[in-house]
Amino acid sequence: MPETITVCPLEELPPGAMRLVETDDLEIGVFNCAGTIYAIEDRCSHDDGPLVEGLLDSEKCTIECPRHGSLFDLKTGAPLTLPAYVAVDTFAVVIDDNVIKLEVD
Repeated sequence: MPETITVCPLEELPPGAMRLVETDDLEIGVFNCAGTIYAIEDRCSHDDGPLVEGLLDSEKCTIECPRHGSLFDLKTGAPLTLPAYVAVDTFAVVIDDNVIKLEVD
């Protein structure tokens, strides 16, 4: 059974915004991409760079690692450019009573 983590009220993460959520030994980036909320592991699979410090492209729903420029698809966690070639984990997002929540295994 997945653990549910409360992130914040939906109005606190407007389109184009992102937020870091820390739980246990896991860091998760939560992104509002043109009104849709996505959550991925906040760790570039190339060198563990912090993705929430990168450049968010709300039109393409990608995040760019600030260290070496790998682009990650926020929907799937898949890397779209080198040097990263391994996907990062994604997490289910639930909007419950206008509150963003994550389901984490």
